[in-house]
Amino acid sequence: MDAYKLFQDYICLQHQIDECYHELAVRQRLSDSALLVLWSLLELGEGCTQRDICRQFALTKQTVHSSVRKLAKEGFLSLRPGSGREVRVYPTEAGRALIREKILPVKNAEEAASRRMEAEELEQMLRLTRKWFALFQEESAAIPPK
Repeated sequence: MDAYKLFQDYICLQHQIDECYHELAVRQRLSDSALLVLWSLLELGEGCTQRDICRQFALTKQTVHSSVRKLAKEGFLSLRPGSGREVRVYPTEAGRALIREKILPVKNAEEAASRRMEAEELEQMLRLTRKWFALFQEESAAIPPK
């Protein structure tokens, strides 16, 4: 089979995975970015910075800033100054309850699915995706800017 066709099948699967996460966010009555911001607090711990959240899921500063502000306005997060211009993000009690109720079940499902695969399979998946990404970066570097 043609290598590029196989790759297109892989990209289609990636889009289906993204759509699954979107549907889970909708089912939880959250925006995609709110799901990821709250998930970041679960993963990174309370008091992480907005920059940490951006890095966790490769989100833009604007996306994180808007989502954090909205969640703070709704009473789920509190913001405290960090060093320099940093803003540290903390869940309120309502935010902690929201994380337990809506984020933890999704994270647990993701973890359970991962544990049903062999570590070697996941390592191979990661290695091959990294390899393709490095090759794509090399190839796309030659595209001239407009």
